[in-house]
Amino acid sequence: MFRLGELLCFFYREMGTNQTSITEFLLLGFPLSPWIQMLLFGLFSLFYMFTLLGNGAILGLMSLDSRLHTPMYFFLSHLAIVDIAYACNTVPQMLVNLLLPAKPISFAGCMTQMFLFLSFAHTECLFLVVMSYDRYVAICHPLRYSAIMTWRVCITLAVTSWTIGVLLSLIHLVLLLPLPFCRSQKINHFFCEIMAVLKVACADSHINEIIVLAGAISVLVGPLSSIVVSYMCILCAILQIQSGEGQRKALSTCSSHLCVVGLFYGTAIIMYVGPRYGNLKEQKKYLLLFHSLFNPMLNPLIYSLRNSEVKNTLKRVLGVERAL
Repeated sequence: MFRLGELLCFFYREMGTNQTSITEFLLLGFPLSPWIQMLLFGLFSLFYMFTLLGNGAILGLMSLDSRLHTPMYFFLSHLAIVDIAYACNTVPQMLVNLLLPAKPISFAGCMTQMFLFLSFAHTECLFLVVMSYDRYVAICHPLRYSAIMTWRVCITLAVTSWTIGVLLSLIHLVLLLPLPFCRSQKINHFFCEIMAVLKVACADSHINEIIVLAGAISVLVGPLSSIVVSYMCILCAILQIQSGEGQRKALSTCSSHLCVVGLFYGTAIIMYVGPRYGNLKEQKKYLLLFHSLFNPMLNPLIYSLRNSEVKNTLKRVLGVERAL
């Protein structure tokens, strides 16, 4: 897992641009009493298990039922993969910190964790935009849907989303690695979040913070605006549907996506575009806990509980298991 971070660190040390004088960081996590930390360890472990099972179930159902082999569920499967990777990147380290608060994380491991977190976050932003475009085409241009959303287009959109997400994260990593980290080993967070890491650099990181803010605006505010425009068009198209059943089906599909968009973009915008001073800094750490732990767990519940096709597929699979 840490191979990427080790290679990049080695590259910058060889070039003489990295003045890092420490080899590991200590994540402070949450300043709580030991028994509360043990309670949180059990609770967060349960949530983590639900995240893996829920998103894994989404992937399994889509692979088992050919009726779910459509563009909408193709993008939903990628969203489930992102959520699994998102949780696996941050939650295990948090659980370790709850059990062993004094256990450090290596410099290479910290840089890799930060890079992966940003990659998955950027990618999820883009997939939510792609999914809104898919719903726009399905509802506003239903007769041309199969001609527009071909499998070639779907694969291109998926590959583009993953590629842009990784490249944007690589920019942040390349700008951060040359900074010397000699001020402190203590990061006031439960994982290597980029703003928390920049706080322990002993050089001026003002440019890095500006780049982070600019990147957040480009992948949050811009895409969210396009989603809002898409759903305004979708709402107008739904109101023109004569059948009440057709309106309910369209609204059910779109409401699931809107719930996920609201949870993801709402918390992300508050963390990276909102105010950066006062007690809000500490509050944002707990908000990021919700963003990285609860969002991936809630996404499959939202899509399964509000989507009749997913529920019907689950019933058929459970019916087969009972018959066996």
